[in-house]
Amino acid sequence: MLELIKFNARIWFFLGFVGCAFLLSMGAYFQFVDGLDPCPLCISQRLAILATGLVFLAAAIHNPGRIGINRYAVAGVVTALSGASISTRHVWLQHLPPDQVPECGPGLDYVLQNFPLTETIKMMLSGTGDCAKVDWTMLGFSMPAWTLLAFLMLATLSLLQIWNHDKNEIN
Repeated sequence: MLELIKFNARIWFFLGFVGCAFLLSMGAYFQFVDGLDPCPLCISQRLAILATGLVFLAAAIHNPGRIGINRYAVAGVVTALSGASISTRHVWLQHLPPDQVPECGPGLDYVLQNFPLTETIKMMLSGTGDCAKVDWTMLGFSMPAWTLLAFLMLATLSLLQIWNHDKNEIN
């Protein structure tokens, strides 16, 4: 059964990149077509998807040997789990009681122009009251919950590449 899905790592990394490109295109669709403005945590998740996609694309283009595949796999897991942690915080904020939701902060443009980069990153990763609002659901799950699932799937795909090789392959 496993032999049926045992493509080489280059194909799996490319499929991971396609998945990341799809996720980013869906984010763009919801923003520019449906008019849903992304909150700071949404933007942070998009950056994590972009970073994961770039790792996968680099691995697919490079087509490394065994050691390189392991390194790309670990890098993919780290970027995907970083995004998963951001998504987890976002889902947590959405499930807080209304009296415990943090206050809405200034817009990202204002923050970027008036605060140092480190403070801006801290504000983006902590989330605001805007992040607690659920604008869209599918099958009862919010967009951050689906993004969390996607990050976990990308991390799994990346991690599985460590074992996805021929036993005779040396490097």
